[in-house]
Amino acid sequence: MDRLPVFSDVEDAARRIAGEAVRTPLLENDALNERLGGRVLIKPECLQRTGSFKFRGAYNRLSRIAPEAREKGVVAFSSGNHAQGVALAARLLGIPATIVMPSDAPKIKSDGVRRLGGEVVEFDRETEDREAVSAEIVDRTGATLVPSYDDPYIIAGQGTAGLEAAQDLQAMGIFPDQFVCCAGGGGLIAGCGLAMKHFFADCDLLAAEPEGFDDHRRSLMAGERVANARKTGSLQDAIITQIPGKLTFQLNQTQLSGGVTASDADTLEAIAFIWKHLKLVAEPGGATAFASLLNGQVDTRGHTTVVLITGGNVDPDVFKQALDRA
Repeated sequence: MDRLPVFSDVEDAARRIAGEAVRTPLLENDALNERLGGRVLIKPECLQRTGSFKFRGAYNRLSRIAPEAREKGVVAFSSGNHAQGVALAARLLGIPATIVMPSDAPKIKSDGVRRLGGEVVEFDRETEDREAVSAEIVDRTGATLVPSYDDPYIIAGQGTAGLEAAQDLQAMGIFPDQFVCCAGGGGLIAGCGLAMKHFFADCDLLAAEPEGFDDHRRSLMAGERVANARKTGSLQDAIITQIPGKLTFQLNQTQLSGGVTASDADTLEAIAFIWKHLKLVAEPGGATAFASLLNGQVDTRGHTTVVLITGGNVDPDVFKQALDRA
């Protein structure tokens, strides 16, 4: 695809992943509605294959690789969820996969990649450039690079989560006021934005980011891409990127209404709430949007809000921290 994706590309991606990806439901919880003073619909992508939404975009992208190129394999760089999504999609399609992962990635994620048959190549976040490491492998092997967000097919694939939510909302006769999901590189919210804006033009889209790593919020305010000062330092590692993607920001600049943040403490509280009231397991980065509701940064009173729990691949020690706080 040599252009920015549009809504029809999200529809096409939905047809492509049908039968492979899980169609996750929209959930509602009385305790949450009462606490927030509004109506909240939750889309739990922690129930998706590999435990996060990333499988959607990975399968859509890998399935487009020409048959003659598949034997050379694919390379992806990721802290974990994109890695597992690519590894599973590659296994299903019979494609060798090499995943470049930071050495401090949660063990549950790197182990998941290996379990799915992917080869893991580690790098140091502070001293090495993951894109340079990946490029060297691509140059040496002729493999296809699969970006984690800045790719039209990835964006369209992630957008199928928003398409499902919009379709379910329409079927229930619900018109949302706002849609909140996490933003790392921005592929998920960009793709979901295409779907939500198609069905609900007046719905506000809000990007949720880790406190201190709010490059989308600051970029939207500046009108240009602005980088984070730090590369590490948050439990919400799954959605830490240095700067918004080039393609994703082009879409998000026109679709998003703003950004909100959540601290690590906020996300631990959110993980505990999600476990206690929804009986679901969320990881810190996957709970960032939910946490931005609980911490009051998203105005939910009298509003109908859709929020994504985007991943559930949490290390046991972190999950214990969350439950201990509760």
